[in-house]
Amino acid sequence: MPEKQVTAWQDAVFTVLKKGGVQQIAYVPDAGHSHVIGQARQDPSIHDIVLTTEEEGVAVVSGAWLGGQRAVLLTQSSGVGNCVNMFSLLEMCRFPFLALVTMRGEYADFNPWQAPMGRGTRRALELMGVTVLRADDPDDVEETVQAALDSAFEAGDRVAVLLGQKLIGRKKWERD
Repeated sequence: MPEKQVTAWQDAVFTVLKKGGVQQIAYVPDAGHSHVIGQARQDPSIHDIVLTTEEEGVAVVSGAWLGGQRAVLLTQSSGVGNCVNMFSLLEMCRFPFLALVTMRGEYADFNPWQAPMGRGTRRALELMGVTVLRADDPDDVEETVQAALDSAFEAGDRVAVLLGQKLIGRKKWERD
């Protein structure tokens, strides 16, 4: 299988995180985040943390802040549903929070089970007090992620950036 070409916006995401002082990246493996995950795994100044469930990432990001480090949670929109109860930790303790969310259930996704959470991701985040930004155009990704990082770590906000499925491309069922 040929390796997928890395786009400028994917490089920009990692660059923004690195320049923004992010030292921990927590994630459940995801194709949409694979470039950032790969870059983090190769960078000795960034600790990559593989999660068993996305809600663990909320605790990891919070713990990083308590330990004096900046961290980001990488998740799919379906993983946001798993985090809803843990978002109360952010609200009650007023921890800054940054999540980058690859969207599923949009733009010709082959898997109908992804659609309900894809439609509800923004509302679920906002109901739990998380500010939501969205990037659908590759030219908007860098600025949007930078704005979210600044809001989280300079203003102490809780922010998620939704990365539209069109950025990553059509999800297709592939058979061996």
